[in-house]
Amino acid sequence: MNAHNDSEVKSAVRVLEVLELLARAQKPLTLKTIVSELGYPKSSTFNLLSTLVSRAYITRDGSEAYRIHEAFRNGPGWSSGRDAQLIATAQPVMDALRDAEGESVFLGVRRRDGRIRSIAKSISHQLIRYESDLTGSDASYCTAMGRVMLAHWKPEKTAAYLARERIIAITEYTVIDRVQLRRIIETVRVNGYAISDQEAFVGGSGVAAPVRDSSGEVIAALNIAAVTARFSTTRDRVIAA
Repeated sequence: MNAHNDSEVKSAVRVLEVLELLARAQKPLTLKTIVSELGYPKSSTFNLLSTLVSRAYITRDGSEAYRIHEAFRNGPGWSSGRDAQLIATAQPVMDALRDAEGESVFLGVRRRDGRIRSIAKSISHQLIRYESDLTGSDASYCTAMGRVMLAHWKPEKTAAYLARERIIAITEYTVIDRVQLRRIIETVRVNGYAISDQEAFVGGSGVAAPVRDSSGEVIAALNIAAVTARFSTTRDRVIAA
């Protein structure tokens, strides 16, 4: 452990050193290993880890080992505030949904430019499954989560996004007609869910629904993503879920 400057706050240094250790680790680390590596007292280290788990900066698996959340290892940057609280609240719900439906589950938020950014995921345990990294952003016009967020945005901002975004056929199934896209978005607002069936990825289909805060504002979208071969037979069940 490096020596600290007199001006450093000890508690802040410990938080950062734990996060840096987990970011470097190639596999989850136990409490015992973390204490051994950093030389911190066991009780205070456990409390620190519990706080980071509750804020979704790290996760704890069934064997009581810790890893940094993938959004922070591979993503565009650290989350904080509402996103961190949202991830902490959503992850157990996402895990339960994955286990019930057998498909991958993603949580996404809208960026200022209207594109969708995935911030958490719970990947299916099936051998053939849908998977995606939590990196960068995706176009909203052709993704289920993106359509949910566009449907629940101010109409003028949705219109500005559709005018600004480069609407291209990512696959042969992608809808690129702006008039049709506006109709799809309106249908999403009415039905309460959105579908993207091989429009963003060939062989991948999904259903997304809005996530609302206590005031009713849509702050995120929850998406069940499946390989198209399975989705075609479980579509109604996935929509209901």
